[in-house]
Amino acid sequence: MRTADEEEHVDPIKPAKVVKDALEKAVEKVADLVTPPVPGTPGSAPPTVDPPNEPQGPLPCKPDQASPATRTATGAETGAAADTRAQQAEYLTTAQGARLYDTDHSLKAGERGPTLLQDHHLREKITHFDHERIPERVVHARGAAAHGVFVGYGTAANVCKAGFLAEGVTTPVFTRFSTVVGSRGSADTVRDTRGFATKFYTAEGTFDLVGNNIPVFFIQDGIKFPDIIHAAKPHPDREIPQAQSAHDTFWDFVSLHTEATHHVMWHLSDRGVPRSYRMMEGFGVHTFRLVDAEGATTPAKFHWKPKLGVHSLLWEEAQLINGIDPDFHRRDLADAIESGAFPQWELGIQVFPDTPEQTFEGIDLLDPTKIVPEELAPVQPIGMLTLNRNPTNYFAETEQVAFHVGHLPPGIDVTDDPLLHARLFSYLDTQITRLGGPNFSQIPINRPHAPVNDMLRDGFHQHAVQSGVAPYKPNTLDGGCPFMAGADVGAYVEVPQQVAESVKRRESPASFADHYSQPRMFYRSLSPVEREHLVRAFTFELGKCYEQAIKERELRVLANVDAGLCAQVAAGLGLPAPEAGEPAEEVAPSPALSQIGQVWPADGRIVGIVVDADDPDTLDGLHELRKTINAAGITPLLIAARGGQLEDGLTAQRTFLTARSVEFDALLLAAAPPPGPDALPSRDAKAGAPGTAVDPRVVLMVEECYRHAKVIGAWGRGPTALLEAGCAADDLGVVVGDTPADVFEQVLELLGTHRVWDRFPATVA
Repeated sequence: MRTADEEEHVDPIKPAKVVKDALEKAVEKVADLVTPPVPGTPGSAPPTVDPPNEPQGPLPCKPDQASPATRTATGAETGAAADTRAQQAEYLTTAQGARLYDTDHSLKAGERGPTLLQDHHLREKITHFDHERIPERVVHARGAAAHGVFVGYGTAANVCKAGFLAEGVTTPVFTRFSTVVGSRGSADTVRDTRGFATKFYTAEGTFDLVGNNIPVFFIQDGIKFPDIIHAAKPHPDREIPQAQSAHDTFWDFVSLHTEATHHVMWHLSDRGVPRSYRMMEGFGVHTFRLVDAEGATTPAKFHWKPKLGVHSLLWEEAQLINGIDPDFHRRDLADAIESGAFPQWELGIQVFPDTPEQTFEGIDLLDPTKIVPEELAPVQPIGMLTLNRNPTNYFAETEQVAFHVGHLPPGIDVTDDPLLHARLFSYLDTQITRLGGPNFSQIPINRPHAPVNDMLRDGFHQHAVQSGVAPYKPNTLDGGCPFMAGADVGAYVEVPQQVAESVKRRESPASFADHYSQPRMFYRSLSPVEREHLVRAFTFELGKCYEQAIKERELRVLANVDAGLCAQVAAGLGLPAPEAGEPAEEVAPSPALSQIGQVWPADGRIVGIVVDADDPDTLDGLHELRKTINAAGITPLLIAARGGQLEDGLTAQRTFLTARSVEFDALLLAAAPPPGPDALPSRDAKAGAPGTAVDPRVVLMVEECYRHAKVIGAWGRGPTALLEAGCAADDLGVVVGDTPADVFEQVLELLGTHRVWDRFPATVA
């Protein structure tokens, strides 16, 4: 065990050639493609207008897709092709392989007679359909996922012996992102905590890093987990609101249970509505204990840092998207991978001296409602995650993947965090319920990539065909196999820890009692514009509550966090601001908690280009512009009055009817198109604005982009559309130039800050 006097650090990064080679192979830039695809194609081959009449086998997967590795139920490689578990042959069959001549008509006693019970095909088809849904997750029900690889830097070697972190080791992974509160049918861009769970298929056994996009949790002890989820879920009498925290039961609970305050601050901040999964941090939440090759131990926290930076939606954007494209986040993830803009996150750790008190700089490392500011313990990079393949089948992979915080490889152990200990029980219990029994690890997406000899037998859905007659220890009938492993051959050995003599009791340590200093630090670390958004979020959420007493109680909580925050929210609610119930402790801000102030890559962004389908002059230079945009790792989409082929070999991917500003990170105006033939309020309500010389749906896109602080560029006739929308050429973030190339160069630079935040100065200091 390391002492407090020993220096805890990870060596500076020394990227090895093997690491760089692995990443170069994994990350194929759009610029390297001859014809960068527009993401969203549903199949690997285009359909024909007439139905095919020549039998042929199943089409291959799309190039951006992958399936779980073809391992046996006990972890052995099969060498089989990835599609061996997919449909086979060209003819429709029963589940047992008998070919069928008809699947459109039940077997009846005559064409108008009753259906016969002997129709085994009907019964098989209907019975399977009746049972094709499994219980959804209680939390994290709505998710999206992707396959990828993790490459270790080797920089964690002096604190952790886990083999997958060694220099240049490439490990297959499967990562699932999710919302917490909503059902599978809810929308993506609701205000909620997001799950960030990664399954590492390491050679030493599966490691599941099951985290969130928020580094703290609502509760300190897992026994309260049913309470917070019951409070956050829809009201039990009406089953509304879905996937929302803006209701009485949620605020009733968190205003009474003040240890939730820190998480509430993150949840109500911009972190609660991320721009995409690709632009979202991930946190392991708990403190884990790392073990090195000599057995020395180091407490550590895990962090995922997105290479694209941390960015969020504006609240109005999120509300619009929920109706326009409720699949916004999962579509964004899949489209980015399909177009070659592979998302990347660097895995880092904060490390601390392993002391008997398990504290660092006065912060209790076992309290999951607390963070350690990065200024006190920097996040040190130890590897890179790249997601490069989409799932082949959502149910088989994304829905059936089973995570468990107890899936740990040698070198990573748990601490005495009471929330973590409850999760160690709950996750296993949940998978058994959802996936039909104890053999869920044999489902292809869950199969380990390490040999398995567990002596577990039988049960629902047993896929393994075990040999031998002695599934017990000790035995001689099976030659003593399986044998026990020692630490010298990679056995998982729990860290020996001294347990203090004490009396068993139901209580928390005194260090868990501080519920306000870290929420205060979080608020005072935000930029003025982020504080503005937080004030609005609190005002909106509490304004949706029916009971006045709940609003007043939460204002008392906010008074203990920051008097200015409380006063702003109280004013919005039309209530007096209460005095703080306890003295406010001065805290040092942590600049790392703000999302604003840095410049980030624009890879994977989407730029809309408005053109006039009937004016070839507005298409001049677009071929070169698209090449330039593609080379920057951005997807350009042409928007015109009609879809399909335009002049000069260009294709319109969106129309004024189908497009909306929230889909784009920036808008370019190559034209000021007149109202299209479908600009009729009876056909498209967006066309119902007062008559303008420019199509009113284009004007609406410009207006929305402007008030959402997005970059807007224009050339040629484009500035006319700006004027119709009330924008001036010299407004912040509005770029007007003579050529498409000149405009895009400036737009690309502005995209690095995500939005033009200075367009609307904050009123909150």
